[in-house]
Amino acid sequence: MKAASRTAAAAPKPARGQPRSAPAARARITAVTSGKGGVGKTFITANLAAALARQGERVLVLDADLGLANLDVLLNLASTVTLHQVFTGAATLADAIVPAPGGFAALLAGSGMVEYSRMTPEVRQQLQQVIEAVAPHYDHVLLDSGAGISDVVLYAVSLADEVLVVATPEPTSMTDAYATIKVLATSQGRRRVQLVVNQARRLGEARAVHQQLQQVVDRFVNPGLPAPVRLELLGQVPLDIAVRDTVLRRQLLLDVLPGTAAALAVVELAAKLVAAEIA
Repeated sequence: MKAASRTAAAAPKPARGQPRSAPAARARITAVTSGKGGVGKTFITANLAAALARQGERVLVLDADLGLANLDVLLNLASTVTLHQVFTGAATLADAIVPAPGGFAALLAGSGMVEYSRMTPEVRQQLQQVIEAVAPHYDHVLLDSGAGISDVVLYAVSLADEVLVVATPEPTSMTDAYATIKVLATSQGRRRVQLVVNQARRLGEARAVHQQLQQVVDRFVNPGLPAPVRLELLGQVPLDIAVRDTVLRRQLLLDVLPGTAAALAVVELAAKLVAAEIA
């Protein structure tokens, strides 16, 4: 394979977020996905990374939406080196990792890349090698996957230790979140999926979304499985006009409005992730 040796051998360069200079324990790899687009998945991924970095964690966000990447847009980052250049051997992995606002590192992907609309065996191997190469240098690697259940999304998610499914209280989002959870359970054998309810008007609404999804999973998915799927409510991010404002300005909420309800909710999500890792 064209870039295999260069990808596997490259070590991340120092960046904000301070990756380990020498390999130690492997990073916790968390995929952030959703059934439906437009639910705030990339917003939550980026701000969650910033919150983890503020807690002293070394974090890398990898844009795993290989053909329709937009992490660079949200973070207002411009980089001529992306995963595409790494995969083709035109650049090293170290060259592709860039410092991001919020104190973490980012590995960007391209947009409008038709060749990544399908997960070919070559791309599978290249993506896996990239993740294996960066994992020893960080505490957390967050995969900002695409939405839906395409083979590109599902393969990226399959490389993660944990999966966060982002949903909103809207019926369409809940329906697609259920479909995603079902596929993760039946095709990947996932028995634990964490749920983040975005744009919730109150905690009770987030709990209702969690309860409804778990009930549907219990009724239609779990009876056919050797062990039941457990859907955990990691938390909720309240509906907050500040979120839209910062997204439009291409700024991190935690950087510019850290005291807002939505920002504090993301900080709580990060604390729960760290606590779960220690436990």
